[in-house]
Amino acid sequence: MDSTDTHTSTITPHEKATKINIDKRYYGTFAEIGAGQEVARWFFVVGGASGTLAKTISAYDMAFSDAIYGKGERYVSQTRLHNMLDYEFALLLERLNAKRGKETSFFVFADTVSARNYLGTNECHGWLGIKFQSEPTAHPSEIIIHVNMLDKSNLQQQEALGIIGVNLTYGAFYLHEEPEKLITSLLDGLSLARIEVDMIKFRGPAFQLVDNRLMALQLVEQGLSNAALIGPNGDVLQPSEVLHKKPILVERGSFRPVTYVNLDMLDGARTQFLRDAEVKEDAIVELMEITMRNLLSSGSIDHRDFLARADTINAVGKMVLISNYAEYYKLAAYLQRYTKSRIGIVLGVPNIKELFDTKYYDSLEGGILESFGRLFKNDLKLYVYPYHDQQLNETVQAHEVEVPEHLGHLFRHLMENGYIEGIEKYHEEYLGIFSRAILQMIRDKNNAWEKMVPPEVAAYIRERQFFGYEGN
Repeated sequence: MDSTDTHTSTITPHEKATKINIDKRYYGTFAEIGAGQEVARWFFVVGGASGTLAKTISAYDMAFSDAIYGKGERYVSQTRLHNMLDYEFALLLERLNAKRGKETSFFVFADTVSARNYLGTNECHGWLGIKFQSEPTAHPSEIIIHVNMLDKSNLQQQEALGIIGVNLTYGAFYLHEEPEKLITSLLDGLSLARIEVDMIKFRGPAFQLVDNRLMALQLVEQGLSNAALIGPNGDVLQPSEVLHKKPILVERGSFRPVTYVNLDMLDGARTQFLRDAEVKEDAIVELMEITMRNLLSSGSIDHRDFLARADTINAVGKMVLISNYAEYYKLAAYLQRYTKSRIGIVLGVPNIKELFDTKYYDSLEGGILESFGRLFKNDLKLYVYPYHDQQLNETVQAHEVEVPEHLGHLFRHLMENGYIEGIEKYHEEYLGIFSRAILQMIRDKNNAWEKMVPPEVAAYIRERQFFGYEGN
Protein backbone atom coordinates (compact mmCIF):
# COMPACT_ATOMS: atom_id res chain seq x y z
CA MET A 1 0.00 0.00 0.00
CA ASP A 2 1.28 3.46 -0.89
CA SER A 3 1.90 5.57 2.21
CA THR A 4 -0.34 8.29 0.80
CA ASP A 5 -3.33 5.95 0.48
CA THR A 6 -6.10 6.56 2.97
CA HIS A 7 -7.89 3.64 4.56
CA THR A 8 -11.55 4.05 3.77
CA SER A 9 -14.60 2.57 5.43
CA THR A 10 -18.31 2.87 4.85
CA ILE A 11 -18.53 3.87 8.52
CA THR A 12 -17.02 7.25 9.43
CA PRO A 13 -15.64 8.11 12.89
CA HIS A 14 -18.78 10.18 13.47
CA GLU A 15 -20.97 7.18 12.69
CA LYS A 16 -18.83 4.85 14.79
CA ALA A 17 -19.02 7.14 17.82
CA THR A 18 -22.78 7.57 17.31
CA LYS A 19 -23.35 3.80 17.15
CA ILE A 20 -21.43 3.31 20.40
CA ASN A 21 -23.35 6.12 22.13
CA ILE A 22 -26.75 4.65 21.30
CA ASP A 23 -25.68 1.10 22.20
CA LYS A 24 -26.80 0.68 25.81
CA ARG A 25 -24.54 -2.34 26.40
CA TYR A 26 -21.28 -0.37 26.75
CA TYR A 27 -20.48 2.08 29.52
CA GLY A 28 -17.14 3.26 30.76
CA THR A 29 -14.28 5.70 31.19
CA PHE A 30 -11.95 7.62 28.89
CA ALA A 31 -8.58 8.47 30.48
CA GLU A 32 -6.23 10.47 28.25
CA ILE A 33 -2.85 12.06 28.90
CA GLY A 34 -1.31 14.19 26.14
CA ALA A 35 -2.75 15.55 22.87
CA GLY A 36 -5.93 16.78 24.55
CA GLN A 37 -8.97 14.58 25.04
CA GLU A 38 -9.52 13.98 21.38
CA VAL A 39 -11.01 10.50 21.65
CA ALA A 40 -13.57 11.43 24.31
CA ARG A 41 -14.38 14.60 22.35
CA TRP A 42 -15.85 12.54 19.50
CA PHE A 43 -18.44 11.02 21.83
CA PHE A 44 -19.46 14.44 23.13
CA VAL A 45 -19.62 15.97 19.65
CA VAL A 46 -21.93 13.34 18.11
CA GLY A 47 -24.42 13.55 20.97
CA GLY A 48 -25.79 11.02 23.41
CA ALA A 49 -22.53 10.70 25.35
CA SER A 50 -24.35 10.26 28.66
CA GLY A 51 -25.30 6.78 27.55
CA THR A 52 -21.63 5.81 27.12
CA LEU A 53 -19.42 7.89 29.40
CA ALA A 54 -19.23 7.25 33.12
CA LYS A 55 -16.22 9.56 33.38
CA THR A 56 -13.50 11.31 31.41
CA ILE A 57 -10.21 12.25 33.01
CA SER A 58 -6.99 13.88 31.87
CA ALA A 59 -4.32 13.83 34.58
CA TYR A 60 -1.70 16.02 32.86
CA ASP A 61 0.18 17.17 35.95
CA MET A 62 2.80 14.62 36.99
CA ALA A 63 1.93 14.92 40.68
CA PHE A 64 -1.73 14.20 39.96
CA SER A 65 -0.85 11.39 37.53
CA ASP A 66 1.54 9.77 40.00
CA ALA A 67 -0.99 10.03 42.81
CA ILE A 68 -3.61 8.24 40.73
CA TYR A 69 -1.61 5.72 38.67
CA GLY A 70 1.66 5.39 40.59
CA LYS A 71 5.11 6.71 39.77
CA GLY A 72 6.98 5.57 36.68
CA GLU A 73 10.25 6.29 34.93
CA ARG A 74 8.46 7.06 31.65
CA TYR A 75 5.01 8.57 31.36
CA VAL A 76 4.54 7.63 27.71
CA SER A 77 5.03 3.91 28.16
CA GLN A 78 3.24 0.59 28.04
CA THR A 79 3.59 0.27 31.81
CA ARG A 80 1.83 3.58 32.44
CA LEU A 81 -0.94 2.61 30.01
CA HIS A 82 -1.55 -0.68 31.82
CA ASN A 83 -1.64 1.14 35.16
CA MET A 84 -4.26 3.54 33.77
CA LEU A 85 -6.41 0.74 32.37
CA ASP A 86 -6.24 -1.39 35.51
CA TYR A 87 -6.90 1.46 37.94
CA GLU A 88 -9.85 2.92 36.03
CA PHE A 89 -11.43 -0.47 35.34
CA ALA A 90 -11.24 -1.47 39.01
CA LEU A 91 -12.82 1.85 39.93
CA LEU A 92 -15.68 1.28 37.48
CA LEU A 93 -16.47 -2.11 39.00
CA GLU A 94 -16.17 -0.78 42.55
CA ARG A 95 -18.65 2.03 41.95
CA LEU A 96 -21.04 0.66 39.34
CA ASN A 97 -20.93 -3.12 39.22
CA ALA A 98 -23.56 -3.70 41.92
CA LYS A 99 -25.93 -1.21 40.31
CA ARG A 100 -25.68 -2.13 36.62
CA GLY A 101 -23.15 -4.91 36.20
CA LYS A 102 -25.67 -7.53 35.05
CA GLU A 103 -26.79 -5.47 32.04
CA THR A 104 -23.61 -3.53 31.22
CA SER A 105 -20.33 -4.34 29.49
CA PHE A 106 -17.86 -2.03 31.20
CA PHE A 107 -14.85 -0.61 29.42
CA VAL A 108 -11.93 1.76 29.88
CA PHE A 109 -10.19 3.47 26.97
CA ALA A 110 -6.82 5.03 27.85
CA ASP A 111 -3.95 6.71 26.06
CA THR A 112 -0.69 8.32 27.08
CA VAL A 113 0.82 10.39 24.30
CA SER A 114 3.66 12.73 23.41
CA ALA A 115 2.36 14.94 20.61
CA ARG A 116 4.53 17.48 18.76
CA ASN A 117 5.94 20.11 21.10
CA TYR A 118 6.32 23.80 20.27
CA LEU A 119 9.87 23.39 18.92
CA GLY A 120 9.17 20.10 17.14
CA THR A 121 12.08 18.38 18.88
CA ASN A 122 10.33 15.47 20.62
CA GLU A 123 9.46 11.95 19.58
CA CYS A 124 5.79 11.99 18.59
CA HIS A 125 4.29 8.71 19.69
CA GLY A 126 1.80 7.18 22.05
CA TRP A 127 0.30 4.11 23.69
CA LEU A 128 -3.42 3.45 23.34
CA GLY A 129 -5.46 0.67 24.84
CA ILE A 130 -8.92 -0.52 25.71
CA LYS A 131 -9.93 -2.91 28.48
CA PHE A 132 -13.45 -4.19 27.98
CA GLN A 133 -16.00 -6.84 28.75
CA SER A 134 -17.23 -8.60 25.60
CA GLU A 135 -20.49 -9.19 27.47
CA PRO A 136 -21.85 -8.28 30.92
CA THR A 137 -20.05 -9.92 33.89
CA ALA A 138 -17.32 -11.36 31.60
CA HIS A 139 -13.67 -11.19 32.57
CA PRO A 140 -12.13 -8.24 30.70
CA SER A 141 -10.03 -8.46 27.56
CA GLU A 142 -7.48 -5.94 26.27
CA ILE A 143 -6.12 -4.51 23.06
CA ILE A 144 -2.92 -2.46 23.27
CA ILE A 145 -1.37 -0.53 20.37
CA HIS A 146 1.63 1.74 19.94
CA VAL A 147 1.49 4.52 17.36
CA ASN A 148 3.97 6.91 15.78
CA MET A 149 2.35 10.22 14.84
CA LEU A 150 3.75 11.62 11.61
CA ASP A 151 1.73 14.80 11.02
CA LYS A 152 3.74 18.03 11.11
CA SER A 153 1.48 20.00 13.46
CA ASN A 154 0.19 19.31 16.96
CA LEU A 155 -3.39 19.98 15.85
CA GLN A 156 -3.20 17.41 13.06
CA GLN A 157 -1.69 14.85 15.43
CA GLN A 158 -4.52 15.42 17.90
CA GLU A 159 -7.05 14.90 15.12
CA ALA A 160 -5.39 11.66 13.97
CA LEU A 161 -5.21 10.39 17.55
CA GLY A 162 -8.92 11.05 18.05
CA ILE A 163 -9.82 9.10 14.91
CA ILE A 164 -7.68 6.07 15.69
CA GLY A 165 -8.99 6.06 19.26
CA VAL A 166 -12.58 5.91 17.98
CA ASN A 167 -11.56 3.17 15.53
CA LEU A 168 -9.95 1.14 18.31
CA THR A 169 -12.98 1.48 20.59
CA TYR A 170 -15.39 0.53 17.80
CA GLY A 171 -13.20 -2.40 16.78
CA ALA A 172 -13.07 -3.75 20.33
CA PHE A 173 -16.86 -3.69 20.66
CA TYR A 174 -17.94 -4.88 17.22
CA LEU A 175 -14.97 -6.59 15.55
CA HIS A 176 -13.24 -8.45 18.40
CA GLU A 177 -14.30 -11.80 16.91
CA GLU A 178 -12.51 -10.87 13.66
CA PRO A 179 -9.15 -9.41 14.74
CA GLU A 180 -7.83 -9.13 11.17
CA LYS A 181 -10.76 -6.87 10.27
CA LEU A 182 -10.22 -4.95 13.51
CA ILE A 183 -6.63 -4.26 12.49
CA THR A 184 -7.70 -3.13 9.02
CA SER A 185 -10.21 -0.71 10.54
CA LEU A 186 -7.68 1.06 12.78
CA LEU A 187 -6.60 3.43 10.03
CA ASP A 188 -10.09 4.11 8.65
CA GLY A 189 -10.03 7.76 7.62
CA LEU A 190 -6.24 7.92 8.08
CA SER A 191 -3.11 6.87 6.19
CA LEU A 192 0.38 5.57 6.89
CA ALA A 193 1.60 9.06 6.02
CA ARG A 194 -0.20 10.35 9.14
CA ILE A 195 0.05 7.57 11.69
CA GLU A 196 1.86 4.26 11.99
CA VAL A 197 0.82 1.35 14.20
CA ASP A 198 4.00 -0.62 14.91
CA MET A 199 2.75 -2.86 17.73
CA ILE A 200 -0.55 -4.49 18.63
CA LYS A 201 -1.27 -7.00 21.36
CA PHE A 202 -4.47 -8.84 22.21
CA ARG A 203 -5.09 -10.65 25.46
CA GLY A 204 -7.97 -11.97 27.55
CA PRO A 205 -10.87 -14.38 27.08
CA ALA A 206 -12.15 -12.69 23.92
CA PHE A 207 -8.83 -13.45 22.21
CA GLN A 208 -7.95 -16.94 23.43
CA LEU A 209 -7.42 -18.18 19.87
CA VAL A 210 -5.43 -15.14 18.71
CA ASP A 211 -1.70 -15.54 18.04
CA ASN A 212 -0.16 -12.10 18.54
CA ARG A 213 2.71 -12.96 16.19
CA LEU A 214 0.23 -13.29 13.34
CA MET A 215 -1.31 -9.98 14.38
CA ALA A 216 2.15 -8.39 14.17
CA LEU A 217 2.46 -9.83 10.68
CA GLN A 218 -0.96 -8.38 9.84
CA LEU A 219 0.24 -4.87 10.71
CA VAL A 220 2.87 -5.11 7.97
CA GLU A 221 0.77 -7.14 5.55
CA GLN A 222 -2.12 -4.67 5.74
CA GLY A 223 0.06 -1.57 5.51
CA LEU A 224 -0.36 -0.13 9.02
CA SER A 225 3.40 -0.35 9.55
CA ASN A 226 6.47 -1.20 7.52
CA ALA A 227 7.97 -3.37 10.25
CA ALA A 228 7.07 -5.36 13.35
CA LEU A 229 9.21 -7.04 15.97
CA ILE A 230 8.84 -10.38 17.77
CA GLY A 231 11.02 -11.11 20.79
CA PRO A 232 13.05 -14.28 21.46
CA ASN A 233 10.22 -15.65 23.62
CA GLY A 234 7.57 -15.04 20.97
CA ASP A 235 6.30 -11.82 22.56
CA VAL A 236 5.34 -8.92 20.31
CA LEU A 237 7.65 -5.99 21.09
CA GLN A 238 7.61 -2.26 20.40
CA PRO A 239 10.68 -1.52 18.21
CA SER A 240 11.83 1.77 19.72
CA GLU A 241 11.88 0.30 23.24
CA VAL A 242 14.19 -2.51 22.07
CA LEU A 243 16.36 -0.67 19.52
CA HIS A 244 16.72 2.73 21.20
CA LYS A 245 20.39 3.82 21.06
CA LYS A 246 21.54 0.20 20.67
CA PRO A 247 24.17 -1.26 18.33
CA ILE A 248 22.27 -3.51 15.94
CA LEU A 249 23.33 -6.58 13.98
CA VAL A 250 20.73 -7.82 11.50
CA GLU A 251 20.76 -10.83 9.20
CA ARG A 252 18.31 -11.03 6.31
CA GLY A 253 17.17 -14.44 5.13
CA SER A 254 14.31 -16.87 4.54
CA PHE A 255 15.15 -18.92 7.67
CA ARG A 256 13.14 -21.78 6.25
CA PRO A 257 14.44 -23.26 8.47
CA VAL A 258 17.23 -21.71 10.55
CA THR A 259 20.47 -23.58 9.77
CA TYR A 260 24.01 -23.78 11.07
CA VAL A 261 24.95 -21.42 8.24
CA ASN A 262 22.62 -18.69 9.56
CA LEU A 263 24.16 -18.89 13.02
CA ASP A 264 27.70 -19.10 11.63
CA MET A 265 27.08 -15.91 9.66
CA LEU A 266 25.98 -14.08 12.80
CA ASP A 267 28.80 -15.48 14.91
CA GLY A 268 31.47 -14.43 12.42
CA ALA A 269 29.95 -11.00 11.91
CA ARG A 270 29.56 -10.45 15.65
CA THR A 271 33.27 -11.04 16.24
CA GLN A 272 34.19 -8.30 13.77
CA PHE A 273 31.31 -6.06 14.85
CA LEU A 274 32.57 -6.07 18.43
CA ARG A 275 36.01 -5.05 17.19
CA ASP A 276 34.69 -2.36 14.85
CA ALA A 277 31.96 -0.87 17.03
CA GLU A 278 33.85 -1.06 20.33
CA VAL A 279 30.74 -2.14 22.24
CA LYS A 280 30.05 -4.85 24.78
CA GLU A 281 28.56 -8.05 23.42
CA ASP A 282 25.52 -7.94 25.73
CA ALA A 283 24.64 -4.48 24.36
CA ILE A 284 24.15 -5.74 20.80
CA VAL A 285 20.62 -6.32 19.56
CA GLU A 286 20.62 -9.19 17.06
CA LEU A 287 17.76 -9.51 14.60
CA MET A 288 16.84 -12.10 12.01
CA GLU A 289 14.83 -10.25 9.37
CA ILE A 290 12.23 -11.74 7.04
CA THR A 291 10.93 -9.45 4.33
CA MET A 292 7.39 -9.40 3.00
CA ARG A 293 8.88 -10.07 -0.44
CA ASN A 294 10.28 -13.33 0.90
CA LEU A 295 7.01 -14.28 2.61
CA LEU A 296 5.09 -13.52 -0.59
CA SER A 297 7.48 -15.44 -2.85
CA SER A 298 4.84 -18.12 -3.49
CA GLY A 299 2.14 -15.52 -4.21
CA SER A 300 0.45 -15.38 -0.81
CA ILE A 301 1.49 -15.64 2.81
CA ASP A 302 1.22 -19.06 4.41
CA HIS A 303 0.65 -18.23 8.08
CA ARG A 304 1.64 -21.70 9.29
CA ASP A 305 4.89 -21.42 7.36
CA PHE A 306 5.56 -17.98 8.89
CA LEU A 307 4.96 -19.30 12.40
CA ALA A 308 7.30 -22.22 11.70
CA ARG A 309 10.05 -19.77 10.74
CA ALA A 310 9.37 -17.58 13.76
CA ASP A 311 9.38 -20.58 16.12
CA THR A 312 12.69 -21.91 14.83
CA ILE A 313 14.27 -18.44 15.05
CA ASN A 314 13.01 -18.13 18.62
CA ALA A 315 14.32 -21.64 19.33
CA VAL A 316 17.89 -20.35 18.89
CA GLY A 317 17.15 -17.29 21.06
CA LYS A 318 16.90 -14.65 18.33
CA MET A 319 14.37 -11.91 17.60
CA VAL A 320 12.31 -11.79 14.42
CA LEU A 321 11.97 -8.58 12.43
CA ILE A 322 9.20 -8.64 9.81
CA SER A 323 9.73 -5.83 7.32
CA ASN A 324 8.38 -4.40 4.12
CA TYR A 325 11.84 -3.10 3.15
CA ALA A 326 12.96 -5.01 0.09
CA GLU A 327 15.79 -2.50 -0.48
CA TYR A 328 18.67 -2.52 1.99
CA TYR A 329 18.85 1.28 2.18
CA LYS A 330 15.24 1.37 3.39
CA LEU A 331 16.02 -1.19 6.10
CA ALA A 332 18.99 0.96 7.13
CA ALA A 333 16.83 4.10 7.30
CA TYR A 334 14.32 2.27 9.49
CA LEU A 335 16.98 1.15 11.98
CA GLN A 336 18.59 4.60 11.96
CA ARG A 337 15.31 6.06 13.24
CA TYR A 338 16.07 4.42 16.57
CA THR A 339 19.83 4.48 16.97
CA LYS A 340 22.98 6.40 16.12
CA SER A 341 25.12 3.46 17.22
CA ARG A 342 26.83 1.13 14.76
CA ILE A 343 24.57 -0.98 12.52
CA GLY A 344 25.83 -4.13 10.87
CA ILE A 345 23.98 -6.01 8.14
CA VAL A 346 24.96 -9.64 7.63
CA LEU A 347 24.54 -11.10 4.14
CA GLY A 348 26.00 -13.63 1.75
CA VAL A 349 27.96 -13.24 -1.48
CA PRO A 350 24.83 -13.75 -3.66
CA ASN A 351 23.16 -10.84 -1.86
CA ILE A 352 26.09 -8.54 -2.66
CA LYS A 353 25.62 -9.29 -6.34
CA GLU A 354 21.96 -8.34 -5.99
CA LEU A 355 22.92 -5.17 -4.13
CA PHE A 356 24.90 -4.00 -7.17
CA ASP A 357 22.04 -4.64 -9.60
CA THR A 358 21.01 -1.16 -10.77
CA LYS A 359 17.45 -2.21 -11.68
CA TYR A 360 16.52 -1.95 -8.01
CA TYR A 361 17.25 1.78 -7.95
CA ASP A 362 15.27 3.05 -10.94
CA SER A 363 12.91 4.93 -8.61
CA LEU A 364 15.77 7.00 -7.14
CA GLU A 365 16.93 10.11 -8.99
CA GLY A 366 20.49 9.42 -7.91
CA GLY A 367 20.26 5.71 -8.73
CA ILE A 368 22.66 3.33 -7.06
CA LEU A 369 24.85 6.16 -5.72
CA GLU A 370 21.92 7.67 -3.87
CA SER A 371 20.95 4.28 -2.45
CA PHE A 372 24.48 3.66 -1.19
CA GLY A 373 24.63 7.16 0.28
CA ARG A 374 21.55 6.33 2.30
CA LEU A 375 22.70 2.81 3.13
CA PHE A 376 26.12 3.67 4.53
CA LYS A 377 24.95 6.67 6.53
CA ASN A 378 25.99 6.73 10.20
CA ASP A 379 28.85 4.29 9.84
CA LEU A 380 26.82 1.27 8.75
CA LYS A 381 28.80 -1.77 7.62
CA LEU A 382 28.02 -4.87 5.57
CA TYR A 383 29.52 -8.18 6.72
CA VAL A 384 29.69 -10.66 3.86
CA TYR A 385 29.73 -14.44 4.34
CA PRO A 386 31.56 -16.51 1.67
CA TYR A 387 29.76 -18.70 -0.82
CA HIS A 388 30.73 -22.15 -2.01
CA ASP A 389 30.06 -22.67 -5.71
CA GLN A 390 29.25 -26.39 -5.90
CA GLN A 391 29.54 -26.56 -9.69
CA LEU A 392 33.04 -25.06 -9.74
CA ASN A 393 33.92 -26.50 -6.33
CA GLU A 394 35.42 -23.21 -5.17
CA THR A 395 34.70 -20.72 -2.41
CA VAL A 396 34.03 -17.09 -3.33
CA GLN A 397 35.08 -14.49 -0.74
CA ALA A 398 33.66 -10.98 -0.42
CA HIS A 399 36.50 -9.29 -2.30
CA GLU A 400 36.11 -11.76 -5.18
CA VAL A 401 32.49 -10.90 -5.95
CA GLU A 402 31.97 -10.05 -9.60
CA VAL A 403 29.94 -6.89 -10.04
CA PRO A 404 29.09 -5.07 -13.32
CA GLU A 405 32.28 -3.66 -14.84
CA HIS A 406 31.16 -0.02 -14.63
CA LEU A 407 30.59 -0.45 -10.86
CA GLY A 408 33.95 -2.07 -10.18
CA HIS A 409 35.56 1.14 -8.90
CA LEU A 410 32.63 1.75 -6.56
CA PHE A 411 32.82 -1.79 -5.19
CA ARG A 412 36.56 -1.54 -4.58
CA HIS A 413 36.11 1.85 -2.89
CA LEU A 414 33.57 0.38 -0.47
CA MET A 415 35.79 -2.63 0.26
CA GLU A 416 38.98 -0.63 0.72
CA ASN A 417 37.32 1.88 3.05
CA GLY A 418 35.69 -0.73 5.25
CA TYR A 419 32.06 -0.23 4.31
CA ILE A 420 31.94 -3.82 3.07
CA GLU A 421 33.92 -6.42 4.99
CA GLY A 422 34.33 -10.12 4.40
CA ILE A 423 33.58 -12.40 7.35
CA GLU A 424 36.92 -13.87 8.35
CA LYS A 425 35.88 -16.53 10.85
CA TYR A 426 33.57 -19.23 9.50
CA HIS A 427 33.17 -22.99 9.35
CA GLU A 428 34.13 -24.41 5.97
CA GLU A 429 31.92 -27.44 6.51
CA TYR A 430 28.79 -25.24 6.75
CA LEU A 431 29.21 -23.64 3.33
CA GLY A 432 27.44 -26.50 1.59
CA ILE A 433 24.28 -26.17 3.68
CA PHE A 434 21.30 -24.70 1.80
CA SER A 435 17.74 -24.31 3.08
CA ARG A 436 16.18 -25.51 -0.17
CA ALA A 437 18.17 -28.76 0.08
CA ILE A 438 17.02 -29.24 3.68
CA LEU A 439 13.39 -28.77 2.67
CA GLN A 440 13.77 -31.37 -0.05
CA MET A 441 15.35 -33.82 2.41
CA ILE A 442 12.44 -33.29 4.82
CA ARG A 443 9.97 -34.06 2.03
CA ASP A 444 12.03 -37.10 0.99
CA LYS A 445 12.23 -38.31 4.61
CA ASN A 446 16.01 -38.19 4.43
CA ASN A 447 17.21 -37.65 7.99
CA ALA A 448 20.52 -36.15 6.86
CA TRP A 449 18.91 -32.70 7.24
CA GLU A 450 19.01 -33.03 11.03
CA LYS A 451 22.80 -32.58 11.02
CA MET A 452 22.44 -29.26 9.16
CA VAL A 453 20.34 -27.44 11.76
CA PRO A 454 20.80 -26.82 15.49
CA PRO A 455 19.31 -29.62 17.64
CA GLU A 456 16.61 -27.34 19.11
CA VAL A 457 15.47 -26.45 15.58
CA ALA A 458 15.39 -30.12 14.56
CA ALA A 459 13.29 -30.91 17.65
CA TYR A 460 10.75 -28.19 16.76
CA ILE A 461 10.49 -29.45 13.19
CA ARG A 462 9.88 -33.04 14.27
CA GLU A 463 7.53 -32.30 17.17
CA ARG A 464 5.40 -29.69 15.37
CA GLN A 465 5.73 -31.17 11.86
CA PHE A 466 7.03 -27.96 10.36
CA PHE A 467 7.90 -27.56 6.67
CA GLY A 468 6.03 -30.69 5.63
CA TYR A 469 7.76 -33.06 8.06
CA GLU A 470 5.80 -36.31 8.43
CA GLY A 471 8.29 -38.54 10.20
CA ASN A 472 9.69 -41.82 8.91
